[in-house]
Amino acid sequence: MSDLVTGDAVVLGLQPARLPSRALAVLIDLVVVWAAYLLITLGLAVATASLDEAAMMAVSVASFLLVLVGAPIAVETLTHGRSLGKLAVGLRVVRDDGGPIRFRHALVRGAMGVVEILMTFGVVACIASLVSERGRRLGDVFAGTLVVRERVPTARVAAVPPPPPWLVGRFAGVDLSAVPETLWLEIRQYLTRSRELDPAVGRRLAERLADELVSRTGTPPPAGVPAEAYLAGVVAERQARDARRAFASAAAGLPGVVPGSVPPPVVAPVVASPVASPSVPSVASPPVVASPGVDPGVESGVRPTGFAPPA
Repeated sequence: MSDLVTGDAVVLGLQPARLPSRALAVLIDLVVVWAAYLLITLGLAVATASLDEAAMMAVSVASFLLVLVGAPIAVETLTHGRSLGKLAVGLRVVRDDGGPIRFRHALVRGAMGVVEILMTFGVVACIASLVSERGRRLGDVFAGTLVVRERVPTARVAAVPPPPPWLVGRFAGVDLSAVPETLWLEIRQYLTRSRELDPAVGRRLAERLADELVSRTGTPPPAGVPAEAYLAGVVAERQARDARRAFASAAAGLPGVVPGSVPPPVVAPVVASPVASPSVPSVASPPVVASPGVDPGVESGVRPTGFAPPA
């Protein structure tokens, strides 16, 4: 790994590309660029056959500058340091501090590449890359860039340390919608590597990140809270909100359910079955038979049942 250190004393785990991989990437780029240049030159020769010699020379110079110089600069600018050859080999051009390159970096690299690679057939670039500790050619030195490998084994991601217990839930009302992802990434990187930094440097870096976070949220930290604890508390609040949203989506069955998550158990509605009230079996009354000569209901006011008690 490279010993590249930013201005905030953060060690970047970048692996510089060496001469063999860079030479292969340049070879692929040159084959593609020269093939395109020859096709464009043939087309322009046919289209400008009626022009005089001076005009044809001007067209040839313009096509050379546009295809062999301008095209690589435009590709590196638009892809943030990835040309076709670098993409095939797994390389990328970054700034000295590890950030993506811009137009001025690609312009300086392209202008120096004309001298290093095209005019000297790559001899100057090879010598400079062999002499440099990090394999940089002259275009990288003047532009302040570095070619690094992207296809490296991924290291184990360190967990963000939790905030102090007395800060948990203190930032529940903070609006975090205006905080960009780049700032979240910087804060996470600082929190995971804060123990590796010099205490004074780490404190200044934490204060800078906290000030930027306050400018995005509009909510200052509580009085007496250190910058590092404030950052940890806000990051924990954001993680808690993300977890609540994920669980809510899973419970509601929305399309945003995280793949692989266990869906909540489906509980069938319980329908109460009607309970029959206990009924007393009805006893059929025997038919009433009137006794001869006796008026029913006269004696004791009870209707006779036709049953005579034993004598």
